[in-house]
Amino acid sequence: MDLRDLGFDEWFREKATELPKPDCKPARVTAVNRENYLVRNEKTEVAAELTGAFRFSAGSSLDLPAVGDWVLVQYQNAGTFAIIRGLLPRKTILRRKTPGRDIDYQIIAANIDMAFIVQACDSDFNLRRLDRYLVMAREGGIQSMLLLTKSDLVSPEELEQRIAAVKQSSADCRVIVLSNKTGFGLDAVREVLEKGKTYCLIGSSGVGKSTLLNRLMGRDLLETNTVRTTDGKGRHTTARRQLIVLDQGAMVIDTPGMRELGNIGLGEGIDESFPDITELSNRCRFTNCTHTNEPGCALLAAVRNGELSEERYQSYLKLLRESEYHEMSYLEKRRKDRKFGQFVNKAIKQHDKRKSP
Repeated sequence: MDLRDLGFDEWFREKATELPKPDCKPARVTAVNRENYLVRNEKTEVAAELTGAFRFSAGSSLDLPAVGDWVLVQYQNAGTFAIIRGLLPRKTILRRKTPGRDIDYQIIAANIDMAFIVQACDSDFNLRRLDRYLVMAREGGIQSMLLLTKSDLVSPEELEQRIAAVKQSSADCRVIVLSNKTGFGLDAVREVLEKGKTYCLIGSSGVGKSTLLNRLMGRDLLETNTVRTTDGKGRHTTARRQLIVLDQGAMVIDTPGMRELGNIGLGEGIDESFPDITELSNRCRFTNCTHTNEPGCALLAAVRNGELSEERYQSYLKLLRESEYHEMSYLEKRRKDRKFGQFVNKAIKQHDKRKSP
């Protein structure tokens, strides 16, 4: 295997030359564990660890390697272990707000060519959640596609209704309908996959992401659980993000199910995901219109005359407000972190002065 087969193209090659690290070679991160990483090169996959200086100098979680990243490593123990000494710039990034109250970024994966947003045709189907995934992918510069799984659990009429709803809400979102149980639609997914390209499966727990990847590999490499007979839902089994190279050369990243999907500062992603609303907002009387109660608001007028659905309007406002609020909170957190760091550095310097003769 050549590094180009893992996605190491000329762009990454140029970035590697701009980050000179003697005796280091490029490798791709395939898994992130609590204490270490797995990286892959032309020949094999080995465990790896960060240098202490690398970990200490990281200003935030965004500065640490994620699945899909390219890193510069130094091999030890006859190539069976690696030390990560550098992180190459990212082409694309898939990230969200960390779950819970903490306002920070959590990287899902990096250097992805396409995100497969997986939703089941049953009760998991949710247009507003789809909006969130589309915004997240577009903000990271990633193309996206919706995979509607478990098509065998709904009638043909219900399936057509779901597809129509997606097209009405997100006209440019391509949809592939499939069933892991019957195999329907799997060939359509395989036709999308290209050698040397990286794809990421994202979605809620139990929608069939790991099962789909097992079907694409032709073997049960990833653990899955059976579907409950009470509600037709599977149970989440994926515990970590990992990059897997398929036999035909495409790479797929499997991810744990996401219960929370908060976003931070996704202005461009929101605009690209709601182009109809962005166009309408240009007609508002005031350039700083909040689209809530201002006279001359084109969005409110469109809702009143039926040009814009109330549901889509509310989804847009919710995402916009949440993104702006979390961005302000994140910037405030970073400001406090910098002040604390300056305080620590000052205290260390003063301590060193007192110790010197």
